[in-house]
Amino acid sequence: MKFRYSFLLIFNICFIVLYAQEEKNYKVNTIAFYNLENLYDTEDDTTRNDEASPMMEMGENLREGVYKQKLANMAKVISEIGEDVTGTSPAIIGVSEIENRKVLEDLVNQEPLLNKDYGIIQFDSPDRRGIDVALLYQKRLFIPTNYKAHPLLIYDNNDRTRRVYTRDQLLVSGMLDGEKLHFIVNHWPSRSGGEARSRPKRIKAAKLNKQIIDSLFSEDPYAKIITMGDLNDDPTSPSVKEVLKAKENREDVKLKELYNPMEEMYNKGIGTLAWRDSWNLFDQIILSTELLKKDYSSYRFYKAGVFNKSYLANPRGRYKGYPYRSFVSGFTGGYSDHFPVYVYLIKEVSE
Repeated sequence: MKFRYSFLLIFNICFIVLYAQEEKNYKVNTIAFYNLENLYDTEDDTTRNDEASPMMEMGENLREGVYKQKLANMAKVISEIGEDVTGTSPAIIGVSEIENRKVLEDLVNQEPLLNKDYGIIQFDSPDRRGIDVALLYQKRLFIPTNYKAHPLLIYDNNDRTRRVYTRDQLLVSGMLDGEKLHFIVNHWPSRSGGEARSRPKRIKAAKLNKQIIDSLFSEDPYAKIITMGDLNDDPTSPSVKEVLKAKENREDVKLKELYNPMEEMYNKGIGTLAWRDSWNLFDQIILSTELLKKDYSSYRFYKAGVFNKSYLANPRGRYKGYPYRSFVSGFTGGYSDHFPVYVYLIKEVSE
């Protein structure tokens, strides 16, 4: 397989057909997800619960410098995801652990991203940490047509007076180069209190996600759907395997079903975050059937990956090789406690 680049993001894939080599031209776009690890601004927002912000634990004389460095770090990473193949940053990127729209505006105005002209779709959610999910998109590549935040309603011990406040699930539909796609951005409840004890919350999140997906399928069984996010569960967890019913092998995926390219990577020991000397792959991108077809006349899934360049790993100490997180008893100069994930979508084009 060889690649040739152009400004139009066209690359070549060589196929061997009956002993003959036929060169075809393809357009490629990157779809990505990144947990930005506590991207809070420097202000104490009395209208929201930002007490979890590590910024508020610092002296006022330090906050501005840390905030600028954090933004620069995040922008550097995003600008490089898929760039070696497409020549640009992701067409679409879902993000989590952001405080508000302002931090995203500051992020997309960083030098590595400024000329990409990213649009922002974000809603304030009722999360107790004051964090949200959002979608960034290159305006020249994607035109959003509909978007909605779906609240995740969880109650402690089924007592409706005791709601567990967590992140909404963001659905964005739109046109990628004239083709309709649907993106769902997730940040499911954490494993605080232990995996087993917290599992029902993620099962509930998966059921909401499945409900959103099924509603899209009810309108169009051939809908191109990508659900992505920090699920706080692995590809083999019950929320993903039993509720979403996401499959590991693309050949087994039938109409109105889901394929999880991250499961194969997880089974090989690849992860996006580490805990107690073991890897988890909580950050996932899951695709619907229509994106798996081998007819490349429209956008199809090509490849998935974890973006884990060496500079994103902790360079030293007990946690050497783990994601180089930003905050540990202060600002470390690092990036995030999660590696980003991505998929490539390709379609055949005439030169």
